[in-house]
Amino acid sequence: MKKIKLLLFLQMFFTSWFLVAKEFPDQAMVEISNPVSDEYKLVVEGFDWGPAVNKVILSLDKHVTTANASDFAVFATRKSSDGEIAGESASGTRSIVLAYVSDADGNRADSSNNVTLVLAVSPVQPIGSPIQYFRGKGNVWIDYKLTIVDTKSGKTWDTESGRLMPLVDQYDLTGKFKYSENLTMSYASFTPTMVREKAPLIIWLHGGGEGGTDPTIALLGNKAANYASGEIQQFFDGGAYVLVPQAPTFWMQSADGMTRGQTNDIYNEGLMALIKEYVKSNPKIDPSRIYVGGCSNGGYMSLKLILNHPDYFAAGFISALAYNAEFITDQEIQKIKNVPIWFIHSKDDNTTKPENTVVPVYNRLMKAGAKNVHFTYYDHVTDITGFYGGEDYRYPGHWSWIYSHSNLSRLDFDGSLVLVNGRPATIMEWMAAQRKK
Repeated sequence: MKKIKLLLFLQMFFTSWFLVAKEFPDQAMVEISNPVSDEYKLVVEGFDWGPAVNKVILSLDKHVTTANASDFAVFATRKSSDGEIAGESASGTRSIVLAYVSDADGNRADSSNNVTLVLAVSPVQPIGSPIQYFRGKGNVWIDYKLTIVDTKSGKTWDTESGRLMPLVDQYDLTGKFKYSENLTMSYASFTPTMVREKAPLIIWLHGGGEGGTDPTIALLGNKAANYASGEIQQFFDGGAYVLVPQAPTFWMQSADGMTRGQTNDIYNEGLMALIKEYVKSNPKIDPSRIYVGGCSNGGYMSLKLILNHPDYFAAGFISALAYNAEFITDQEIQKIKNVPIWFIHSKDDNTTKPENTVVPVYNRLMKAGAKNVHFTYYDHVTDITGFYGGEDYRYPGHWSWIYSHSNLSRLDFDGSLVLVNGRPATIMEWMAAQRKK
């Protein structure tokens, strides 16, 4: 039995070494005597375009004080039982940006038996993502495997011992709410640590590709986990609760297919019951400061909840609205005209076309006399980091939620700055100032 295990191990090692050697021919003659396999830990973070493995933490058998990126090679494979992943998206090398000595969680250390490799990520490198979108199934976790080789010693790391997900790991991912025999919803929740007496609640509703029973998908399918970040929490005195419910399928599902507002969806009643139950279970939530927002499907549902419960929410923040304006009556516009709402959309959104959704809704609200409704209208959705081309790099126009998650929207429909108490404000600064009267 020991011989069989040894043979299997050597076969696995030489296979992984051969794959890496193909990608690194100048190192194909690396010394491979006494091969040793060990464990690694993945770090998965959300970026504007979605999730990526941007670090790998290696476990060493000795303490070290230095680490060099050029000493390592990283090979990735991506597989899934939910569908085929083809071509360069299925396997390939990962570029190493830098290496440093760290503790077991990737924090820098002067001396340790761990080394962290920082891996290059970008919106055009699908090999970096541990999540894959499949039509009809949405975004799902896949079998993501790395093989790391020390090109000097031949030592490999090919067994994952765990993974860290900054921000996501701050959420409670165990939430379940049973509304009926036919409907149970999962949800993630974040509790601030500095609550004095009462704190607001931010509700985020995911897009059409993030449904299911695993709320990590709703948090990482796009950068929604960011509402628990210090950059956003700082605007809410003492911090804010964050609730991220998940539809078992998609928010716009109706009894006979998909609705854009022409018929009722199957989730809004249960979702509202979930929200009320969560607020009841957390008495430190301020009921006068409950904010609801979402993107695309979640934008539809956010507006649906506001239409059905205009007196419950202190404000709405909606990007890539998927609710068709023609299905909103004049009476409903009158009902919600006094609800503070901030819309975000891009002119080149071909999925939720603004001329059918947000533009007429905004215009009708303004005509009805809305005093605290704003609309940031972008020409395109571009790289806000500047790493991938800045204004010259364009994401799909539907992805306007990027500006919400990063708290960048500050202009109104006419190009003027949105003001709070006479001072320019971003969307989160504005939202933090809203309180139900």
